[in-house]
Amino acid sequence: MKTDPRPAPGCSLRDVDEATLVTAARGQDEAAVRELIRRLNPRLFRVARGILDSDAEAEDAVQDAYLAAFTRLEQFRGESRFTTWIVRITINAARMRARAARPHQEYDTVDERDEGSSAVVIFPGSGFERPETALGRSQISTMLEAAVAALPAELRLVFLLHETEGLSLLAIARTLSQNPITVRTRLYRARKRLRTELEARLSGGFEAIFPFDGARCAHMADRVVAQLKRARHL
Repeated sequence: MKTDPRPAPGCSLRDVDEATLVTAARGQDEAAVRELIRRLNPRLFRVARGILDSDAEAEDAVQDAYLAAFTRLEQFRGESRFTTWIVRITINAARMRARAARPHQEYDTVDERDEGSSAVVIFPGSGFERPETALGRSQISTMLEAAVAALPAELRLVFLLHETEGLSLLAIARTLSQNPITVRTRLYRARKRLRTELEARLSGGFEAIFPFDGARCAHMADRVVAQLKRARHL
């Protein structure tokens, strides 16, 4: 007898695996779509922000990626993880926006073939912090975020994928369809430009760069779900 792959009624979707959520999303399950968006928002926003020059542009690119993915789920064959697939869609969406804004700049193409999975990195919580400690951490993170934002797009994207998402150089090279040596060189140049003292002061704190959670995360889900409903995909 076959087991129903959809989440059990009443269960917490936070504990449901990605493949099961994707199956439910294929069946136009709104709760599954919202949970996938909640999980993916931080990574996809950072990927888009690594290419684009403003938070607003990055948010628009991520929304484009969600709409493209959830309206074309039949094209996802499951040969790689859903996360890997939608990261590539996000890269394409962000590059299209960047190309429109800077039409004379060339960008590398993205190979849509499966080049291995890319696990979502979950960073541990920092636990209790005294107010002054939290303030100092926030100030330093703001300084680093400004420095990262000032990097050229090709350096910024590699830095964010490696330092905030924990991807290996080889995984980044596969995702971006670039030579691993190119990726290594760009990471070195990004670190050099950020300056050694900034990197040392924020060791272990890179996950705080370009956060996308709370109300912003919820609003993204609301916007995507509303558009999917208008297109009758939910």
